[in-house]
Amino acid sequence: MINRRHIRVKVMQSVYAMLQSKNNDLAKEEKFLKYSIQKMFDLYVLNLQLLIEVQKLAKKKIDLSKKKILATKEDLNPNTKFINNRLLNLLADSLSLESFVETNNLNYWDLDDKYVKNILDELLASDLYKKYMDTVEDSYNVDRSFVINFFREIVAPNEKIADYYEDKMISWVDDIPFVNTWILKTLNKQSIKKPFILGALYKDDDDRNFVSDLFNKTMLHHHKYEDDIKDKTPNWEADRIADIDMILIKMAITEFLHFPSIPSRVTINEYIELAKDYSTTKSGYFINGVLDKLAKEYLTSNTMIKVGRGLL
Repeated sequence: MINRRHIRVKVMQSVYAMLQSKNNDLAKEEKFLKYSIQKMFDLYVLNLQLLIEVQKLAKKKIDLSKKKILATKEDLNPNTKFINNRLLNLLADSLSLESFVETNNLNYWDLDDKYVKNILDELLASDLYKKYMDTVEDSYNVDRSFVINFFREIVAPNEKIADYYEDKMISWVDDIPFVNTWILKTLNKQSIKKPFILGALYKDDDDRNFVSDLFNKTMLHHHKYEDDIKDKTPNWEADRIADIDMILIKMAITEFLHFPSIPSRVTINEYIELAKDYSTTKSGYFINGVLDKLAKEYLTSNTMIKVGRGLL
């Protein structure tokens, strides 16, 4: 499921897009924001589906080899460890995964099956595959470990797949690292004793509402924050502050003032980390200093009110 850090990333992107385009259609941008988050779930499913399709293609190759006129002993008695992989079979047998693919017309790998072939070819040529196929131990743990490494070492770093995803939807470029981590967590947690069930995109309604609330409240109030920011950056003109830094500071102020259940220290830490990933090398230090000063001022003036223990 999507976490709050990535929700903040998606909101940051939408706020940036609105401010750069000087677009005033808040409802339209909010709709696109929610759409881009939903499409990230599609990307998650496509990666799981890709693993299944690679296994299916491997099985087809084995079946074709058996039908050769001059089939070898190896063709007739192939090593079926990969096509019998228990974790991949759980994914392939998942009704919830199959239903989502059909309902949302995620037929990418049927239309662009060359990518499936490329991944299978790379897998078959890898030491990872050879070691797995030669492993004597036959267990779910061995199968799961192989699938995790298969995704981590071959699928996730594949540049052709990344370019393909970028061509399908530009916002997926920033989503790929998060989705890759999400996939690895999913594979690692899957038990042999339970069928694979596709989880929810959001942890709960609070996270779902957080998307709209953070975006709308930031856009509706961001002009009001500029004097406060200027007061805490006396040596900086507004146009000297990086656009992303300014947006992150404004989003953090929104959390200070409009989200009483989020501890101020959590907010500060989250936006420092986002600055490290999406802005300049010094942005984390700059944002930390500004937000720390603002939090203390808001607390002293009772402008920032947090509910619950340990929320300051």
